[in-house]
Amino acid sequence: QVQLVESGGGLVQAGGSLRLSCATSGRTFTGYAMGWFRQAPGKEREFVTGLSWSTGRTFYADSVKGRFTISRDYAKNTVYLQMSSLKPEDTAVYYCAAGVAVLHIPSTPSDYNYWGQGTQVTVSS
Repeated sequence: QVQLVESGGGLVQAGGSLRLSCATSGRTFTGYAMGWFRQAPGKEREFVTGLSWSTGRTFYADSVKGRFTISRDYAKNTVYLQMSSLKPEDTAVYYCAAGVAVLHIPSTPSDYNYWGQGTQVTVSS
């Protein structure tokens, strides 16, 4: 059974930092992209960043470029999202996801097959 389990969310002041973790189990993700999405109340789920598990290539949404960094640890089968210079508009439930990546890192939720349960990130002003 494939599982993605997020952790590391919480309450932080604007300008602060958080690191989210996504622990994976149940399969290897060679050929997959690992993505982070977020969903704020009343809004659609949006792509934040993605990473090719095999190559390490990354892709970021413009809204987080330069502030967020995605990375992976092969030994721990874990993907991380380091978030810095957080803004109140970053407040959302953050989800980890995995989907097949053939030519590019997908940015649409429907392209991802596996999802975690989400972790809340709240940035106060």
